[in-house]
Order: sequence, then structure tokens, then C-alpha cells
Amino acid sequence: MERIDIKTGYLCNNNCLFCVQAHNKKYGNRTFDQLTKVLDDAYKDGVRGVVFTGGEFTLRSDCIKLIKYAHDLGFDLIQLQSNGRSFSSEKFVDACIAAGANEFSPALHGYTAEIHDYLTRANGAWSQTVKGIQNIVKRGYNTIVNSVVVKPNYRYVPELAKLFVKLDVDQFQFAFVHAVGNAMLYYDKMIPFVSLVSPYVKKGLQIGLDNNKRVMAEAMPYCVMQGYERYVSELYIPQTRISEGNELRLDFETIRKTQGKTLFPQCLECAFSQICEGPWLEYPQQRGSSEFKPVPGKKILSTQEILDDYIRFPENPFKAFGPDVFRNDFRIRRGGI
Repeated sequence: MERIDIKTGYLCNNNCLFCVQAHNKKYGNRTFDQLTKVLDDAYKDGVRGVVFTGGEFTLRSDCIKLIKYAHDLGFDLIQLQSNGRSFSSEKFVDACIAAGANEFSPALHGYTAEIHDYLTRANGAWSQTVKGIQNIVKRGYNTIVNSVVVKPNYRYVPELAKLFVKLDVDQFQFAFVHAVGNAMLYYDKMIPFVSLVSPYVKKGLQIGLDNNKRVMAEAMPYCVMQGYERYVSELYIPQTRISEGNELRLDFETIRKTQGKTLFPQCLECAFSQICEGPWLEYPQQRGSSEFKPVPGKKILSTQEILDDYIRFPENPFKAFGPDVFRNDFRIRRGGI
């Protein structure tokens, strides 16, 4: 299903140390009329999935109206990306569902309040987000949790995974931090070496797999994901349009590959060179590229080769979801940009 990812504005009640939109907060939020026009145009053009994001979409006084507007137009998927704090109100969650929201994607970045509240610079945020996740899960709606992996939390990714299993979310994703906005401002504090992050992310993914959870890692190139290549999120991101400010970008995949990510000379020797997007463009500016070692072997020419191979040999815990899980059952929580 093609979807449109709508940035409804930049205002937020968190002030994350890694926020990629921090420099845009001065632009505030878009108007209701601007957003309904985006929805109208997308629906007329055949798009049937919408993701409302920000900033913090749930802070808008018209957020319920916007959800209902999308529902009444006929959108099949209505996902709310959020820091999750507003979902701590059961009344608010019920209002979102009644208006037409059918998928929720809160973000949690620490397995303790100490870590999460430090990173978000919002006292009490962790307890509100955890309560919000519980409220969604108990109502039976698809719950996709995103965690941005940064220097202060990467060693605790396995503990985060255990928490997500305990909370019984449907899917969780670890997104390697993108060095833009606050993340660039606090680069040395926030940006770890991806090679140091890798073993902790793999442990976190495995905890999810052992408990039959859908899991992913974003912005983690294949060379640092060996053994877990099938869980690289870029394999599954559907055709997506991005609406931000006055811009409408029709092909998120091309944007990622040509403007967002980068490869290196040694990547030409890698088995995954034809499908890998590499790390975020800003990463090697201070961290270099020596961590990225070519994976030997036969060239993989398309992402479908990976999917077909793992479907033929479904030895992993995803088999509980059936052979079409890789094609149809993933929901992407775009967490790193």
C-alpha cells in the first residue's frame, strides 16, 4: 500500500537531545486547511495509507478532526507517530480510535525513566509513554514502537527489547540516530560508532525473535548486520510520499539513496553493494568509514533475493506469522529521519 507521511508541524512537548527536527521548531505547525488539501490530493491520486507525524501530532487541537477527515475520505491505514505521552489518557486513545486511527507508533528510548527522561529532556515522559503503550495494547490495536539508538542508550538496547516484550507490543524497531538538528548539535554526546552498536542491536532483535515479535533495525548497513540481514528495515519500507512544509516528495526511497545515505569505495566489493543504502550521510563526517567492511560472497542483485531466500528456509521465529510475513505483514515506523 502506498502511503503518505505528513509532517503536520514541528511543535513538541519533548526536547530530545537527538531530535532531527529541533532546528525547525521555529516554523510551528501547519494549518488544518493545508493538511486537508494534502489528504485530498493524495487520496485522489490513489494513496490509501497516511501517517500523521510531527513534531508531536497529538498536541494539535485539531488532531482528532484530522484523523476523522482522513477516515471519512477512505484511507485504509491511519497511523499516528508520536512520543506516546498523550496516549497515557485512555479517553484520548479512545477518541483517536473512534475517529479512525488504526495503527499507533509511540517512541520509547530508554528502559528506565532515568535514561528516557534524560534523552527527551522531559520529566515524567517515560511513565506517560509506557502507560500510553499499555493503553493501546490492551485495546488490541497494532502497536509499533521505535527507539532511536544513541550513545547514552545503545548498551541497554537488550533491556529495551525485554521491556517491549513485557509490554506485548506487536513490533519494535531500533533506529540508528541521524546526525541532524539536535543530534548534530550534540554530535559527540549522541552519535556512537555503529560497529559498537551492532552487537547490542542484534541481541535486542534476538530477544524479540525469541518471543515471536516483529523486529527491525533502521540505518544499519548490511555489513554490520551479518546474521540479521533480513531485519534491515529498508527492505520493507513501502512506497512513500513525504509531505513537509510546502514540499511534496513523491519517492522516499530515491531521496534516501541520493540525498540521505552514503556508500564508500570499499562498498563496491561487498555482496550487498547493489541493495545497501549505507549509513546516514552525516555519519562519516566525524566517524569516518573504516568500520564498514565489504561482505564477501556472491552479489545480491535485489532485495527480493533476500526475501525469497528466507521464505524458502523459514527456520526463524517469523514462521509463526506465515510465509507472506515479509511481503505483507510489516509496518514501518520511520524513526531515524
